[in-house]
Amino acid sequence: MEKVDIKVINKSHHPLPAYETHEAAGMDVRAFLPEGPVTLKPGERALIGTGLYMQLPAGYECQIRPRSGLALKHGISIVNSPGTVDADYRGEIGIILINLGQEDFVVNDGDRICQMVIKEYTHVKWIPADRLDRTQREDGSFGHTGV
Repeated sequence: MEKVDIKVINKSHHPLPAYETHEAAGMDVRAFLPEGPVTLKPGERALIGTGLYMQLPAGYECQIRPRSGLALKHGISIVNSPGTVDADYRGEIGIILINLGQEDFVVNDGDRICQMVIKEYTHVKWIPADRLDRTQREDGSFGHTGV
């Protein structure tokens, strides 16, 4: 497993994101709410700070994903899932949580609110064309192969 060095500033009083198990792909990220808890009513969304600022190497992104336990138990997700933090962004990492559940949900300072996955990416070079190579699928779209 490759390890990548990433500069990080942590303005919160919480531990840095960490892998909870040896082979986990995502690191749990905690809410930084120095002004106090945030209550999300059903259907509401809010930007939750983390106190984290990072410098990703060129060619890497940070993906922000929901935590499965919060999604299953409370209907808490991330509006722009997965969220992307680009390598040239230097601001605070913010998480846009949404309450898709049926009851109020309180986010407290220090709660683990999402997962962070660091991924390598590539840029594409577009090649304008008049036609594309043929495939067995062709233009079959959603549900074209049946149930």
